[in-house]
Amino acid sequence: MTKVRTSADRCPGVFTTHEARDGALARIRLPGGRIRADQLGVLAQASAAHADGFLELTARGNIQLRGIADVEAVAEAVVSAGLAPDSAHDKARNIEVSPLTGRIGGAADAGPLLKALDDALRSHPDADAVSGRFLFGVDDGRGDIVRRRPDACAVLQPGKPLVADIVVDGAPIGSVSGTEGIVASLISVATGLQDIAPGAWRVRDLGDEDRARLHRELADRHDPVVGERPGDDVEDAAPVVGWFDQDDGSVLLGCVVELGRLPARLAEFLAAVDKPIVFTPDREILICDLSEGVAETVVRVLAPMGLIFDASSPWARLSCCVGAPGCGSAHTRVRDHLLAHVRAGSPVADREHWVGCERRCGSPGTAHLLVQATPDGGYERRRR
Repeated sequence: MTKVRTSADRCPGVFTTHEARDGALARIRLPGGRIRADQLGVLAQASAAHADGFLELTARGNIQLRGIADVEAVAEAVVSAGLAPDSAHDKARNIEVSPLTGRIGGAADAGPLLKALDDALRSHPDADAVSGRFLFGVDDGRGDIVRRRPDACAVLQPGKPLVADIVVDGAPIGSVSGTEGIVASLISVATGLQDIAPGAWRVRDLGDEDRARLHRELADRHDPVVGERPGDDVEDAAPVVGWFDQDDGSVLLGCVVELGRLPARLAEFLAAVDKPIVFTPDREILICDLSEGVAETVVRVLAPMGLIFDASSPWARLSCCVGAPGCGSAHTRVRDHLLAHVRAGSPVADREHWVGCERRCGSPGTAHLLVQATPDGGYERRRR
């Protein structure tokens, strides 16, 4: 049965923040997790001046600012940096893209398709009806995004012209070619969902009958998928943390930070490197297009400040929600307990996500070990 919601989607954005226990929270959508150095600098300054002094990394490659004292000032800074359009189109721009695309491997560079999709969402007349929880994906053929089961995902095929399989919540429904056609297909999933079930936030909200109807309507506009089901043979990937050689001979550095919180001061130093940054859905920070000399300097200067370039660090596989006291729903102080867990040298062999209540905020989109607080102050562990 389709899930019927009577309340509006309260997913936070730039113009509509969430009032948490620790103050207002704004979520800045970064399609593909991509951000320019100057834009990162603006967010760092806004957090230092008007929030809690951190940039919080999310499970969709976005950024959150917490404890905001001046919501209007933060919104003005975000808009001035070109990181948000008007309020009607702000929250629809949830787009995950293969983080390494165009730099290392992949069947094709998904960057131009990402830009075309973002441009279309910024101007689409029905974007204000798309839930802030609906997720678009563009997978460059390696299977790293489709395995996260976005609501609407384009999986690029090798060769020219540009061809993609369209996958709806894990189910392939057909293929389409050309940038314009692929973008239109992805958006048609979101608009088709609203036509069938206006109160649904995501495709997974649909019951079997409505889901089958959506698939039929979409399949009629696409060519059949040929070959294996996209993403079926993809295994869990190792963290993108460390030193990587790009296809063009440049260097890409991958790093993480404790608790997925980037201090504003460290973000300013990162912006000073003046190179493109990508935040991944696994809360990794990719510093791209570096020369070897600059890469060596970045590691030497920023590692002591808190950037972790070691893939064996437990922080490469750990994440958590804010917990108490920042969240009024949390049963306990999750961050404090996770820090103590790491400092005690407890082994971390798998991806883990710690949460303070049953809502499981910030959970990864892939398989992981969930460590969930219980009302008595303990934790229960289970695979998801």
